[in-house]
Amino acid sequence: MTPDPQTTEITAVCHVRAPLLLEPVDRQIETLQACESEGRIDDLLLRSWPKEIALTENSPYQEALESFERFEQWADQRGVSVRPPFKQRTTTSQVTGKTKELLVTPLLCLELYADDELVGVFPHSDETTDETFTTDEAIAALRTGELPTPLEGTAETTTQSATDADGGNDCPECGESLIDGQGVFACTNCGWVGTVTETGAYVAKDDLARSKERTAPVAESN
Repeated sequence: MTPDPQTTEITAVCHVRAPLLLEPVDRQIETLQACESEGRIDDLLLRSWPKEIALTENSPYQEALESFERFEQWADQRGVSVRPPFKQRTTTSQVTGKTKELLVTPLLCLELYADDELVGVFPHSDETTDETFTTDEAIAALRTGELPTPLEGTAETTTQSATDADGGNDCPECGESLIDGQGVFACTNCGWVGTVTETGAYVAKDDLARSKERTAPVAESN
């Protein structure tokens, strides 16, 4: 369900590769600032990151790396990808011969929050259809007062044994106790709703519905 921007506090976090505040990046930031001043979004936060970040524990850009991990987790849940715009490459020092992994950041990346929930990372793409939702499209939607609806691919189904010795009836999403409503389990903590398969695994209600749609026989026309 898409949050209503009229009743939800919308926060936009814009990550930009400094100091490249040039067209079209500068134009996109100006549009976001206009959205904030007109009340289309409640808060606009600007963040900068370098072109490349070493994937090490002692990197001075840990906040940027944590953001990337957050983006990937969101994309996995939606069944989409943020690679590109993010890329990884390997470089070897000609002096020391040491090899290191680098994360290449996009010129601009936008993340949107409805209250405290991450609801969109732009740009992102659906690898099965080669469709991409660009930052231009997301910003254009915000400009009209709409909250952009991300693409939705085929997310991996999260399952957990309902008979785990240690877990009992624990929510597969947050680990809290589930309420059993005649075979339909619900979590009062995170709102997860699902059932148990014949193999004893928890399956979210939406995932089960999609599975039935894929396996349902097609009616023959006369």
